[in-house]
Amino acid sequence: MTTVTTTAMAKLDGKVALVTGGSRGIGEAAALRLAEDGADVVLTYQGSTERAEAVAAKITGMGRRGWAVRADSADPQAVRAVVAAVAERFGRLDILVNNAGIGVLGPIEDIALDDVDRVLEVNVRAPFLYAQAASAHLAEGGRIITIGSCIAKRVAFPGGSLYSASKAAMIGLTKALARELGPRGITVNVIHPGPIDTEMNPADGPSAEFQASLTSLGTFGRVGDIAATIAHLAGEDGRYITAAEIAVDGGFAA
Repeated sequence: MTTVTTTAMAKLDGKVALVTGGSRGIGEAAALRLAEDGADVVLTYQGSTERAEAVAAKITGMGRRGWAVRADSADPQAVRAVVAAVAERFGRLDILVNNAGIGVLGPIEDIALDDVDRVLEVNVRAPFLYAQAASAHLAEGGRIITIGSCIAKRVAFPGGSLYSASKAAMIGLTKALARELGPRGITVNVIHPGPIDTEMNPADGPSAEFQASLTSLGTFGRVGDIAATIAHLAGEDGRYITAAEIAVDGGFAA
């Protein structure tokens, strides 16, 4: 019996991916994993140029093309400009990972209008606009993968109204885009992470024990758990998965 092994570097060979918010946390892990699987990766960031360039350098060190672009997801013109720049520089766009997001938690009576506008601009409008701009370049086999949240499915504590609403909107967007883009061979899916160990939400942080207790496994997940799911959806193995909500949450939604 002959066994044929496909190397990880060949899975996404020749593909170009755009990861929004790719300089740290889940976004960084996704960008690096897609590069490991063979894709050239563009990542957007808004904070530290040094950190973003370091991620791009790691991608280049893998023998892939890495590019860090500063872009505010709340700025519609910046969103469109990023997609246009990727298409011009690389000649194609195959994978869009809508990862950039912000969270404002607190009692609904304390949420300022500016907070509402900013969260909806970044968490809802930007993924829509990125998908809209990307759809002009995605060909058959294209992928749109959005990072949602476990609290889009189960709000287990008070104070999450605004953030939950913004992430729940991604469920509707995903299903509608999957229906619209499916005839072109493009898949669209949303991943709902549970408590994930990141700088913003460390597994040893003040609320970590409470968050972990809300999961079935009683633990935090790792950024690599999310990145692995993204990579699966981005590759050929994910070709028949679309309009799906995939929980990577340790059983938070149980």
